Amino acid sequence: MIDQNCAYCVEGELVDAFGIKICELPTSKVYLFKEQSHPGRVIVAHKKHVSELIELSPEERAAYMEDIAKVANAMHEIFHPNKVNYGAYGDTGHHLHFHLVPKYENEYEWGGVFAMNPQVKTLSDAEYTEMVEKYRKALA
Repeated sequence: MIDQNCAYCVEGELVDAFGIKICELPTSKVYLFKEQSHPGRVIVAHKKHVSELIELSPEERAAYMEDIAKVANAMHEIFHPNKVNYGAYGDTGHHLHFHLVPKYENEYEWGGVFAMNPQVKTLSDAEYTEMVEKYRKALA
């Protein structure tokens, strides 16, 4: 199913407002979150338009978690966070996706819940491109 009002289903202008597509994995699409208060933050969105994990079959759910783990592994390899926070909210956007937010000890929001979009740090086009390429290489 595709929802024509969903940023993850209809890529383009809607998703471009907050993310840059890195790649597709077997069950998901991976986006670099443009707001980079947490260097390396990404979104892993399921390819199917579902709202809840329970809407996936056990096999689909396991495969999606494998994609998330693969992205988290790449994040650790590239950015060396002390901890990765995983957030799946979707109160208003009903497409299953996880925010993977690298956290660094004694840095921004360490020890607390990450802000959804603090609008504190954006990067230059060259910096975004470099970060996307690092992820693509690590996820290949």
